[in-house]
Amino acid sequence: MQKASVNTSRRKYLSTSAKLMGFIFLFSEIDIAWGAKILGVRIWPAEDYTRITLESDKALPITQQLLSNPDRLVVDVQGMEFNSTLKDLVAKVKPNDPYVSQIRVGQFQPGVVRLVFDLKEPVKPQLFTLDPVAEYQYRMVLDLYPAIPPDPLMELVKSSARKESALEKANEEIDLIAQFAAKKEKEAPRGPVAQAIPDLKERTTQSKPYQRLITIAIDPGHGGEDPGAIGTMGSKEKHIVLSIAKRLREKIEGEAYMRPFLTRDGDYFVPLHARVQKARRVEADLFVSIHADAFIEPRAKGASVFALSQMGASSTMARWMANKENSSDLIGGINIKTQDKQVANLLLDMSTTAQIKDSLQVGRSILKQIGGFASLHKGNVEQASFAVLKAPDIPSILVETAFISNPQEEARLNDDAYQDRIAEAILRGIKEYFSKNPPVARRTNA
Repeated sequence: MQKASVNTSRRKYLSTSAKLMGFIFLFSEIDIAWGAKILGVRIWPAEDYTRITLESDKALPITQQLLSNPDRLVVDVQGMEFNSTLKDLVAKVKPNDPYVSQIRVGQFQPGVVRLVFDLKEPVKPQLFTLDPVAEYQYRMVLDLYPAIPPDPLMELVKSSARKESALEKANEEIDLIAQFAAKKEKEAPRGPVAQAIPDLKERTTQSKPYQRLITIAIDPGHGGEDPGAIGTMGSKEKHIVLSIAKRLREKIEGEAYMRPFLTRDGDYFVPLHARVQKARRVEADLFVSIHADAFIEPRAKGASVFALSQMGASSTMARWMANKENSSDLIGGINIKTQDKQVANLLLDMSTTAQIKDSLQVGRSILKQIGGFASLHKGNVEQASFAVLKAPDIPSILVETAFISNPQEEARLNDDAYQDRIAEAILRGIKEYFSKNPPVARRTNA
C-alpha cells in the first residue's frame, strides 16, 4: 500500500516536471521567435560595396547562399517573424545601387525570415554580426563586394588623362628649349651672346613646373553606419566633412598640376586601414583627413591640425581625439575575420621619422592659412597616434575644421561660405608646401 502511494507520488512529480519542462521549452521557442525586435534596417550603396544592416535587440543566427542565373543572394535570419520594419528594407533600395536591383523579404518558415537580394552583377558577400557599441544594439551586417573590385588608380589615371597629357606636352616644349639652348651654347662664339644662352637654359630649368601631377588623397572622416560627432542641432560630422572634401576636390581640379582622390565620395563607411591602403594604391603625395569633431566640454572651439606621433600624444586632448577617431572602426562596423592584419601591423610598424617631419611641415602651412580667418584651438600642429595617419611613405595630416559640439561653430560648419574658406585654406597650405618641396619622380608609371 505504501509502495503504491510512493509510485503515485513519483508519477505526479514526473508529470509535473514534464509539463514544467515543456512550458520552459515552449517559452524558449516563443522567446526566440518573438523576442527578437528589429530596431532598424539600413542600406548604404557605393561603388566600393553595398552594405545592408539589420539592427536588433538580440544576436540572431544567420546563413547565406549564392545563386546564379539570375544572380541572387539568399539570407535566412533565424529567431524573428516578418514585420513592417523588415518590409521597409524593400523600399530602401535605390535605383543607382551598383549591386542590388531589388530585395524580397518574407516568412520562410516559423521563426525564420528569408531575404532574397536580386543582384545586378556577381558579388562576393561578407556576412557578419556586431556586438552593441555606442548607440547601436546588435547588428547583422551584409557587405556586397563586386567579384572584380574597381581599381582606384586606373580610375584616377583616366579622370586626369587630359591634365597628364597637357603636362607632358609642356614638359616636352621646355625640354626642346633646353636642348636648343645647349646646342647653341656649344656652337656660339665667346662673348655676350654666348653668355645669354646658358642664362636662358638656367631660367628655363628654374621656371619648369612640376614634372608630374601631384596626387592629393582627401579623406572625409566617418560615413555610413558611423555618423561621427553629432552637434546640438543634429548636424552629423560625416555629412559636413564630405561637403568640405568635395569643395576641396573641385578646387584641386582647377589646379593644372594637381589631381584629387577621395577615399569616399558618398555616405558609406570605409575602415581606417582601407583609407590608408587607398591612398597608397593611388600613390598619393599627400593624405588629408577632414573632420569636425566634438569634445566633452561644449566651450571647446577652434580648428586644429594633427600629425602622427611615435612618442605619445602632444597633449591630453590630442590623445583623447586620437582614441575617439580610432574607435571609428568599431562604430562603422569592420569585419574582423577578413581584416588584413598583416597590412595593419605593417602600417603600425613602418611609420617613419621622415613622414612625420613632412607631415608637420605641411600641417603648419595649412594651420597658418586657416588661422588667417578662423580661430585656432592651438597655434601649433599637434601629434597623436591616429590610425588613419600611418601611411609610412605619405605625408599625412588630420584637419579638425571646428568643434561641432560648440553651437556657434556647428552653425559655422553648416555655412557654405565657411566650408568654402576652409577648403580654400587647405589648398593654399598644400600649394605652399609643394612650392618648397617639389615631389620626386613617380615610382611606377602612374
